[in-house]
Amino acid sequence: GEAVIVSIKKDVEGMNYRYRFALYHNERFIEPGKRCIVPCTPLACIKMIEYCGAYDRSLPVGKQLQGKVATVINRSEIVGRPLAAMLANDGAMVYSVDVTGVLIYQAGKVPGTIKVSETEVTRDEALRQSQVVVSGVPSEAFKVPTDALQQGVICINFAPMCNFEKEKVAEIGTLCPAIGKVTIAMLQRNLIRLYDNFAKGDRVEIGEGGGA
Repeated sequence: GEAVIVSIKKDVEGMNYRYRFALYHNERFIEPGKRCIVPCTPLACIKMIEYCGAYDRSLPVGKQLQGKVATVINRSEIVGRPLAAMLANDGAMVYSVDVTGVLIYQAGKVPGTIKVSETEVTRDEALRQSQVVVSGVPSEAFKVPTDALQQGVICINFAPMCNFEKEKVAEIGTLCPAIGKVTIAMLQRNLIRLYDNFAKGDRVEIGEGGGA
């Protein structure tokens, strides 16, 4: 789509082909001193998972979800797939679920690679293994089965309607039912990062009429 050719200097959503390449190769800088832009909604999910305590800050970057299992129910190019890659880049084993089945995302043996493999594991089996569950199914009828969730699970919903049974999940773990405000904050963060990367120090000339 057109998003992949938006200039890297203006792309607040991180959909330019250069940023996408960096994300799927675990490159955190596009050049020295200039951090990459990553998509706002997956980044908001990561920040909520971070806030809920899933990350082990005593470990180095790229290893802080080591030993953790996550399930992402959604494999869209905008949210689900990049989120699975980001979690894998941070050390998690990730079950990526959509209507076609389940795939596993995890860091490859070669640094900067992600291994994607098929599995016979079902959605509910994946859920039972997962300390983190993220869902974005745009359907009122869909609910993540609470009886398949672990005690202490962290659940993040990014669908327009809640994919979780709120009261039941609250009894066993932590639920973030919506991430819209955090997504907007990540958009602002990306905008500031673009400014720092490419515009900081540039001089703006103002004309007599007040126009640039």
